[in-house]
Amino acid sequence: MIDEFIHEPRIGYFSMEIALRNDIQTYAGGLGILAGDTVRSAADLQLPIVAVSLVSRAGYFRQELDPIEGQVERPAVWEPRERMRQLEAKIAVPIEGRPVWIGAWLYVLEGQLGGREPVLLLDTDLDENGQEDREITHHLYGGDQRYRLKQEIVLGIGGVRMLQALGFEIRHYHLNEGHSAMLGLELLRRFSYRPEDVRPGEPPYDLPRVRELCSFTTHTPVEAGHDRFDYSLVQSVLDTGVDLATLKHLAGDDNLNMTRLALGLSDFVNGVAKRHAEISHKMFPGYQVHAITNGVHPFTWAAESFRKLYNRYLPSWCHEPELLVRADCCIPEGEIWEAHCRCKLDLIEHVQSLTGIRLEADIPLIGFARRMTAYKRPDLLFSDLARLSAIARQRPFQVVLAGKAHPHDGGGKELIRQLLAHSRALAGILRVVYLPDYDMDIARLMVAGVDVWLNTPLRPLEASGTSGMKAAFNGVPSLSVLDGWWIEGCIEGVTGWAVGDTVEADATDAASLYDKLEQVVLPLYDSKDPARWTKVMKGAISKNASYFNSHRMMRRYATEAYIR
Repeated sequence: MIDEFIHEPRIGYFSMEIALRNDIQTYAGGLGILAGDTVRSAADLQLPIVAVSLVSRAGYFRQELDPIEGQVERPAVWEPRERMRQLEAKIAVPIEGRPVWIGAWLYVLEGQLGGREPVLLLDTDLDENGQEDREITHHLYGGDQRYRLKQEIVLGIGGVRMLQALGFEIRHYHLNEGHSAMLGLELLRRFSYRPEDVRPGEPPYDLPRVRELCSFTTHTPVEAGHDRFDYSLVQSVLDTGVDLATLKHLAGDDNLNMTRLALGLSDFVNGVAKRHAEISHKMFPGYQVHAITNGVHPFTWAAESFRKLYNRYLPSWCHEPELLVRADCCIPEGEIWEAHCRCKLDLIEHVQSLTGIRLEADIPLIGFARRMTAYKRPDLLFSDLARLSAIARQRPFQVVLAGKAHPHDGGGKELIRQLLAHSRALAGILRVVYLPDYDMDIARLMVAGVDVWLNTPLRPLEASGTSGMKAAFNGVPSLSVLDGWWIEGCIEGVTGWAVGDTVEADATDAASLYDKLEQVVLPLYDSKDPARWTKVMKGAISKNASYFNSHRMMRRYATEAYIR
């Protein structure tokens, strides 16, 4: 089965997590969703890619909600054998002075137009390994620093060796975040000069050749998102094959910074929005950081009712989503509203099945679903319960929330407890529902079924964000802080609305949010002229969905990063 994919050179796309489908627990959040959309668009565009990730057979975690305790984590174990094929090839990497054997599972991702892309999920749960080593690829983002380092060795070094063992010819490597930067060390080892060809004082590696082969996408300005490992730990776990002086030159003197390693080994570096590229350049001076703004996969995130609508009025939209720019003049307002109402009813029914709470179809519904952590500010809407209550009494609306906090993020878990407490405190005034176990299926229902998509990160920490892009494919406008992609996507009153301004301060954001809800958004929804609301829905489709999609993103990667 692998033979059909090795007849032509491919792009090696490395990511610690990747969202292939809802019941394959190899993703935790936005990074994995983006990776999945990347490969889906590559399949649709027939751009030859082979994706490499970890099998994560114990998954991330299942989330239950306790009214008092908040988030409760449960195992999310899944069985690879039920979803993909185990390959015969095995390779080994040195970890803690012993060989750790790695196998691979093959998942074939099929596009909407017949394209097929191989995805390799690396697995150390093999008979050749001891129990400790068998568990290296079990838990996505689990364990301590030593465990994470081992995982990144398996992904980067093991991934390169596995591709070679399977017969893939890789024309270029794309590092999706710094987790996979170890692949560059494997390439340095591979492209070393003979000792007699090295001048005194020069490193014995063909650095220009390695850099020419690598592109790196950095995804976050948040400090915790950049993995660092003490060199004492690195030396005890891995024989890098690269001398320490060169390693420190590339990855930093104080510790091995995986982001700096990826920067040092890549010719092409990009941020995931224009603003993020500017911030990344400030964080890492001396590196040219391009901007390729993220996008989402058109077919995956457009609900069925909108797919049918687009098929009727804008044929070929699925391959050329830029055709959606015509939505504002080609699709009748009434049909857009009808398609949205079907999505809203689907969400309402799902909310009732999960929680027993029945939302109202004729009352505006605001949605917020993110990874629950401090800088996302999921509590901003609830900053002033008295004012929020006053707005809800004057113009009733509803709120649906969802999102997981990392098990080690105590602050994020506390936010969930607070949100659940707020929902109880507002009972009878404002209906607030928190959906448990946020995943791809819930995300699809929410981005299509709410009336307004809310996003309130602390500037400038939102690198891009993609949930609002998904909402736009379903005609749902955003109400968002001007950060990440929304700086590019917001046309006030046309595609949605801004919260605050672009100044890096948040003192007035809550007041701005309340003002915008009370004076603009809710009055517009309640207007006796429904065409005024559907006009904004059309703006979200024609101005945002037509551009912020992964087809446009992948075409830019192909022309600017892969083919140079």
